[in-house]
Order: sequence, then C-alpha cells, then structure tokens
Amino acid sequence: MTHPRRSKDQIAALVAQDIPNGAYVNLGIGMPTLVANHLPAGLEIILHSENGILGMGPAPAEADQDFDLINAGKQPVTLLPGGAFFHHADSFAMMRGGHLDICVLGAFQVSATGDLANWHTGEPGAIPAVGGAMDLAMGAKQTWVMMDLLTKQGASKVVSQCTYPLTGLGCVKRIYTDLATLDVTPQGLKWVDAVDGLSRADLERLVGLPIAA
Repeated sequence: MTHPRRSKDQIAALVAQDIPNGAYVNLGIGMPTLVANHLPAGLEIILHSENGILGMGPAPAEADQDFDLINAGKQPVTLLPGGAFFHHADSFAMMRGGHLDICVLGAFQVSATGDLANWHTGEPGAIPAVGGAMDLAMGAKQTWVMMDLLTKQGASKVVSQCTYPLTGLGCVKRIYTDLATLDVTPQGLKWVDAVDGLSRADLERLVGLPIAA
C-alpha cells in the first residue's frame, strides 16, 4: 500500500512551525536549509550557519545571489538586519558551548534511542564528510532530524541500532520524515503525526519497531 509523501518543502514547513520564538537555530547542509524559507512571520528566530553566520534570512532570488555570502553548503543566503558573519572558530565556539537551542540535521540513520549517523555510509567510494555535525549534534540543546523515512531500497532509516558510523549518541529528540514525525523519548519512539491514511500500525510495520501513541 502506498501513501502520499510530504515534499521537502512540506517537511521544512513542519519543522519551521515547531521552532519557538527567540530560538537560536542551526540549519544543517541539504534539506534543513529549506526551513529558512518557511519561518512564521512575526517571530524572532535567529539562524546560524557553522561557517560563521548569525542572522540568516530566506534564500535570495537568483538575481540577488551574492556568493561572498554563503552557508555551510556553499549556497547563497541573505542576511537579516542585525545579522553578522565572523570567524569559523567563533562559530564552533557557539556550537560547542551550548549556545544553540536547536540544530536541524539530515541523517542516514537514527536509532530508537536517538543515536545519529549522518556523515558516512561506510560504502566503497563514499566520501566521509562529518564537517561540524558532531559538534552540532552534541552541542545544541536539541537535535532534530529531517530525512526520508525509507531508503531507495525500502528499508527504514529509523532503526533499533545504527549500522553506520555514529555522529552522536542519544542526541536526537525529534525525527521529521516524508511519511511521519516521531519523538525520541526515554521510553522509545512516540507518534507525533503522519500523512493521511498512514496509521500507527502501518508505521510500526514500515519501521519494524514499536511506536507509542
């Protein structure tokens, strides 16, 4: 049975609506950068990029792109009034010092206990690129993940135990996917929401793990 899947922008919008006013948030490379385009108007949410930016805005129109102002994924970004860019070392001091409320990262796997694997699949020819992911995953007060629930082969990326090299232990608190959103709690995975027509029992079959209501 197939179910409608959320687009990357729809997942980003769900993440954006859950970020509280006043939060300092790092958006990781890839899908998480889309969150900047969906932040609710009227809230003060300060976006951080590990290459040394604080106060990022949404992605610029193509005509307004300035490649002297890019995020950690080398994508052009905008800078809101009061924003700043600074040395890489200062940025990592913010990350490691517990100054970020939330980081939003992509993932290859997340375990039922919140372990994160997002930098290397271990496959021949794969290029390992941890960047600042370890610093972010363990330094932020909360780590949220955005990813597809299933691999191209149909295997769940939410697993009982990660088989890929780990980024951080027990750090993930919430998982946003194209089919469902899950919380990671001390008691295990907990249902938050899902696409229309996907029941909790369906989700448990896809993931292969118990999911509390």
